[in-house]
Amino acid sequence: MTALTLSTSSAATVRADAVVVGVAKGAKGVVVAPGAEAVDKAFGGKLAAVLETLGASGAEGEVTKLPAADGLKAPVVLAVGLGEAPGKDEAYDTEALRRAAGSAARALTGTKKAGFALPVEDAEAAAAVSEGALLGAYTFTAYRSNGNGQAAKKNDAKSAPLAEAAILGGKPRDKEFKAAAERAQALAAEINRARDLINMPPNDLDPKAFAAEAQAAAKEFGLKVEVLDEKALKKGGYGGLLGVGQGAETPPRLVRIAHTHPKADRTLALVGKGITYDSGGISLKPAGHNETMKCDMSGAAAVFAAVVTAARLGLRVNVTGWLALAENMPSGSATRPGDVLTMYSGKTVEVLNTDAEGRLVLADALTRASEETPDAIVDVATLTGAMVLALGNRTFGIMANDDAFRTSIHEIAEEVGEQSWPMPMPSELRKGMDSPVADIANMGERMGGGLVAGLFLKEFVGEGITWAHLDIAGPAFHEGAPWGYTPKGGTGSAVRTLVRLAERTAAGDLG
Repeated sequence: MTALTLSTSSAATVRADAVVVGVAKGAKGVVVAPGAEAVDKAFGGKLAAVLETLGASGAEGEVTKLPAADGLKAPVVLAVGLGEAPGKDEAYDTEALRRAAGSAARALTGTKKAGFALPVEDAEAAAAVSEGALLGAYTFTAYRSNGNGQAAKKNDAKSAPLAEAAILGGKPRDKEFKAAAERAQALAAEINRARDLINMPPNDLDPKAFAAEAQAAAKEFGLKVEVLDEKALKKGGYGGLLGVGQGAETPPRLVRIAHTHPKADRTLALVGKGITYDSGGISLKPAGHNETMKCDMSGAAAVFAAVVTAARLGLRVNVTGWLALAENMPSGSATRPGDVLTMYSGKTVEVLNTDAEGRLVLADALTRASEETPDAIVDVATLTGAMVLALGNRTFGIMANDDAFRTSIHEIAEEVGEQSWPMPMPSELRKGMDSPVADIANMGERMGGGLVAGLFLKEFVGEGITWAHLDIAGPAFHEGAPWGYTPKGGTGSAVRTLVRLAERTAAGDLG
């Protein structure tokens, strides 16, 4: 991953291959953002005018490169747009800084070192710039070759990600700045781990392989891990996981991975949907809907990354992750529409659509997580296309059995720069899942399908336990061109929200 340093050097004196400055849209044109004063001075106070001549407007994510003026050590200046300039005495929004740093890092592919002279007024701003640079520099090249069947050279200079990001204005000896940088490094490393898992082809990441990844990380970071294989799942009566996975050659797994702190008095349980490939099963997906279904384990990847981050940061809270891993395939042994599964909770479910499989594996994991009576449970899943229709490709939905908890998670998500929206759980939609042969069906009314799925999951949460459900079907996998710090492919959606939730829980800020 890209190296991160805090530097007291000015934008004029930093020894780097490029210096990054921020520009914004002002009332009368382009304005140079704080941090770039030395660069502007080198251009005779006319940096904004030069950039406007080159077509720059200060729009968010816009990147303009130009040769450095005399007096600058770096040979290249990269100006990145921050969007609308804030009012007088107002600071730049941290998410604007995060996105700008990400855009700059992507534009600096093949560069050894860049100095980021963006507005860094405090440790929070430094953290945002650090996160953006580290996330924006991400690339997934594990399967690239040189065309002759040989692996591409890891150090291909032209395609290698930015090697080092120096955050100018950072204070390497200041405790707050140092902690912010260390947190950014740990968080970005684990988000990028989640991205790697999501981008990995399903012939290499099946439930068994995903479980092995968790075991390796547990060994590295001192986590407790337990893997239930198909024999243990059958013995335990995990009908949801077994029912979804019975059509695949690789059987399902339930992984428990936990960070524990000796002084913790709160426990947070995270449950992730881990369908390593989703064909839809017998209810086969139509053409055009299968190609990206390796990403259907993004929820489990987010949970996994959040638990490891909590361990790396030494958070004073117990965080237990449950990875519900299965592959949903059609075959002679696959679950059929009309079959009835007996879940781990003992409830029976009539399967009306085998492509509504995520709720089945989550149901078993939610029941199992509830047995440990955590203070709260949050599940994360690429659960429904209905949520994408409702909220688009960049926003995840939040449902909960507690309005205050739902509001807290929404506020946390917005704080860390993840777009989200609180969704209702209308009780009248529950009736649509009534089954004539079982306790509940896995499908209900078509309209409001994302809400129906949330109501289904609620049935499997232990009584009296605070619970929230994050449907990340929209933002988990980005199919368009990269933007900001968001790459094409797996994004690592919800990791930042889960980590901040764990930090808030450790601090006792959630009641």
